[in-house]
Amino acid sequence: MRISGIEIPDNERAQVALTRFFGIGPKNVLKLAKKAGIDLNTRIKSLNRDDISSLMKALEDFQTEGDLKREIRENIDRLKAIKCYRGVRHIVSLPVRGQRTKSNSRTRKGRKKTVGSLTKEAWAKIETQQKAAAVVKK
Repeated sequence: MRISGIEIPDNERAQVALTRFFGIGPKNVLKLAKKAGIDLNTRIKSLNRDDISSLMKALEDFQTEGDLKREIRENIDRLKAIKCYRGVRHIVSLPVRGQRTKSNSRTRKGRKKTVGSLTKEAWAKIETQQKAAAVVKK
């Protein structure tokens, strides 16, 4: 079933299915169901048109999907623009919330970059690039 542009499996319980919306978690599902008057244990396929319309009306009160993503992106851009600590961490792709970076944070930093001695192939590649750059300058 498709509700507000999001595909929801018919056999899931409403409590689980409604978390498919970006910005709607377990706590907001309880508020949403109470506002829409839906039982959380019912399956999505057993909801009638009135239930779905009340669910869509209740969803309008929550900030979800594109609007929420846009607001998050604007907040991050604002932090970057004012060059605060968190903004700088976003700019250089490091953890923002105080996590250690000496041994972890590979998700943010990417694969390890080996520092130190080069392999023969890497050294040969650098030399050929330098020679090519010297020829271009002449």
